[in-house]
Amino acid sequence: MTYRAPVEEFLFLFDHVVGLAQVAETKRFAEATPDLTAAILTEAGKLCRQVLAPLQRAGDLHPARLENGVVRTPPGFAGGWRAIAEGGWVGLAAPAEHGGMGLPQTLAAAVHEMMSGACLALQICPLLTQGQIEALTHHASDALKALYLPKLISGQWSGTMNLTEPQAGTDVGALRTSAVPNGDGTYAITGQKIFISWADAEFMENVVHLVLARLPDGVPGTGGISLFLVPRNLPDDEGRPGPANSLRVVSLEHKLGLHGSPTAMMEYDRATGWLVGAPHKGMAAMFTMMNNARLGVGMQGIGVAEAAYQKALAYARDRQQGRTPMGEGGIVEHADVRRMLATMKAELFAARAIALSCAVAIDMATATADADWSARAAFLTPIAKAHGTDIGLEVASMGVQIHGGMGFIEETGAAQFLRDVRVAPIYEGTNGIQAMDLVGRKLMDGGEAAWRLLEEVEQAAEAARPVLPDLAEEVWAAAESLRETTEWMLTQEPNDRFAGAVPYLRAWARVLGGHAHLAAARAEGGTGRRTALARVFVSRLLTEHGALLAQARSGAAGLYALSADDLAA
Repeated sequence: MTYRAPVEEFLFLFDHVVGLAQVAETKRFAEATPDLTAAILTEAGKLCRQVLAPLQRAGDLHPARLENGVVRTPPGFAGGWRAIAEGGWVGLAAPAEHGGMGLPQTLAAAVHEMMSGACLALQICPLLTQGQIEALTHHASDALKALYLPKLISGQWSGTMNLTEPQAGTDVGALRTSAVPNGDGTYAITGQKIFISWADAEFMENVVHLVLARLPDGVPGTGGISLFLVPRNLPDDEGRPGPANSLRVVSLEHKLGLHGSPTAMMEYDRATGWLVGAPHKGMAAMFTMMNNARLGVGMQGIGVAEAAYQKALAYARDRQQGRTPMGEGGIVEHADVRRMLATMKAELFAARAIALSCAVAIDMATATADADWSARAAFLTPIAKAHGTDIGLEVASMGVQIHGGMGFIEETGAAQFLRDVRVAPIYEGTNGIQAMDLVGRKLMDGGEAAWRLLEEVEQAAEAARPVLPDLAEEVWAAAESLRETTEWMLTQEPNDRFAGAVPYLRAWARVLGGHAHLAAARAEGGTGRRTALARVFVSRLLTEHGALLAQARSGAAGLYALSADDLAA
């Protein structure tokens, strides 16, 4: 089976669900016309199908390896990167003044998804590079921008982020990496970092690391952390890579999946670096990159889900096993297999709509500087990341189940999707952290961003009543229940919120998914395949919201009634 990019699905969502037209109506993104959007998605789809998808299996069978200090990548990955770079895909949403196309993040998000479905192990490299471009654009000095951005945007160089240390994972403030001024405007960076994706590659002209470290006068915790740009090779004034910096890849991790993506331990030994942003404000600068990456990781989960669904559907249509209610035919005609496939497709549509709605909000905030759009983008980001990756994992698992025993056999490729996507709910902030962010920082406005979203859902449901009264009522009622639980959240102590954060986020995804499906059904007049799929989502998945909200309101006391010793007993 060959991966097929869901270009038509993106175009439908842009036109009828997430409102890309409002982005194109702004002065900032006026070039993003429907014709250009369709052309870009079509070309990206060809790249994914013809160039990247054939690398998927090779990356799994021939993992990245470290040989005499050089990172060797799987066969074909160098050519895949060249195709991405030469096609301009790294710079799709990057600033035009440094060589990018300056197009909306919404288009970049769609391309991220397609590349992830084709070959996730390779897609991580442009995703990280684009995140670094975003961070440097907002926080670096003009001199650093002029030297580094054109090289990163062109794909001649790649970028990484260096946060995690052996003793400092989610608790970034516990990092020990130091930065000492050299007296010439540069800094000597010393320390170790772990879990560094695409830390190096034999085909890359240069690799640029963004490293969190502490200056001598940096206070303990995150408030004393600064961000530094540390290149593998020190460039001259013309941007030509020169002598090697004092850093190295110590080792590569042996992982459950993503074998083609080199994940390294990095060591910095008084490596030369440059400060990005203000001293002691490194977390703010790094969060620019991380927020960009969080939406991208959500798209990774959805992309893998799409590929896993396509493979499972093809298998189910061909595989014959017993007599079905429809007579002779593939296992797709068995009720339980049909249930899984319909669930996969409905989940995919909802998760994709949520993520693209987040991307539209980011673009509108960029184009208008409107605080409401910024708040919406911030509110949707943890939902897009967490739910997109959860669905990636769940759909990939269902794909294995549909394959039956053959799903457990590596040669079918179904298991690789499950192994590769398993890290997505973990990196760029675990999904539990995303949920805690949703009930914590994202409700610090007193629920204003939440109320605006819920009002929009309820108004759309009211408008849909004449055509789809039953679906509209279910979506409206679910939004009301979510409103009540949000009011409850706003009155609770932090730990009681945190105890119910994950089901609360999932309930938001269910309501927003129902909202998206209702919009799709309404767009086709209440009859047709999208309406049938909406009924699957509303009757089988949206109904979960009640139980999820009950969990969300359970508080923390019951969890702490079990001591650590009780859990061990």
